[in-house]
Amino acid sequence: MNRVFFRKILASTALTAITLTSVAFLPAGVYAQEAVKQEEKKPSATPTGPSPLSEKDDPSKIGKRKINNGSDKLFGWLGGSREKEIALGRQLSLEVEKQSKLVEDPMVTEYVNRVGQNIVLHSDAKLPFTIKVIDSDEVNAFALPGGFFYVHRGLVLAADNEAELAGVMAHEIAHVTARHAMENQGKSTAINYGALIGIIFGGPIVSGVLQNGGGILAGLAGMKFSRNAEIEADRLGVQYLYAAGYDPQAMSTMFEKLASQNKKKPGALLKLFSTHPQSVERRDGSLALVARFPEREEYVMSTSEFERVKGHLSRLTNAKAGISVDFDEAGDPKPTLKRRQPESTDGADAEGTSSSDAPPKLKRRDEPTTSQPSPTPQS
Repeated sequence: MNRVFFRKILASTALTAITLTSVAFLPAGVYAQEAVKQEEKKPSATPTGPSPLSEKDDPSKIGKRKINNGSDKLFGWLGGSREKEIALGRQLSLEVEKQSKLVEDPMVTEYVNRVGQNIVLHSDAKLPFTIKVIDSDEVNAFALPGGFFYVHRGLVLAADNEAELAGVMAHEIAHVTARHAMENQGKSTAINYGALIGIIFGGPIVSGVLQNGGGILAGLAGMKFSRNAEIEADRLGVQYLYAAGYDPQAMSTMFEKLASQNKKKPGALLKLFSTHPQSVERRDGSLALVARFPEREEYVMSTSEFERVKGHLSRLTNAKAGISVDFDEAGDPKPTLKRRQPESTDGADAEGTSSSDAPPKLKRRDEPTTSQPSPTPQS
């Protein structure tokens, strides 16, 4: 009897031990599987590189994206269209040309037009541009709605190379592409809704169009845009420069130079700086965006044609002022082309300058000087 009872107790104890052991080991296996799953979900510590560019910041998307339809807010109830925007710009351009003297020298006008049209070709512009040069010492450029674009003689003379000139033009072309003038309906704008309606329907430009009584030329040439509009023009402008093959940093270089000159001689004909002041924040933002563009072996900084045109324009300007300047037998100063990295090549001196007539391709500072073909910019 005792033996049977003892066996039952022993069997019961063994069964309890086996059950507890199974219960103890089962969660361990489940927890192990969960740990493996959690480990698989953890993000990799290895960096995957910079985030891709947004459509608005990607040069490869130029011409394939919509930048701004802002002017339709104004023209919508009139059956909004680009044609009305162009008609407005044409009327304003007639007034500008009544109040200003244009440079008519074909060497200057054709060159400036070619530089500008090349930028337009590599931009998001949906309309043709008409580009002219105003005979003024002011360092300025401005663009009207509809693609009517004016470059002051002083801007060409202030630029040290073609990329700087193209940089300012790219910035202004970006303002037109983004239709900032049509959004700029604050107190600082040169035009208002009432005047726009009169212009669209062929009416006279009334005094309300004029800014502070200074004339439509003064108002339009001095038009200021919002901070956000300037940032957008910066970001679009560097993309257009890059797509056209220029060094995209040249735009910031030009504005920095104007800022420096403005500190030395405040208000000394630097209207471009006063209307488009580039803050440190904007400059850094533009340069940060440029650093994310696909690398290129070479960029265009300047050309011998720029040097010839600038020299020719200097001679015309000095002649008007009665100043005599010595020129070479060709009538223009010989071009001096600066390279970013000194190269020990024939035709270049120790400072990396060259007097070749061929358009120079300039190396990036952070890249080796191996010779590779430069990709053709895509519009």
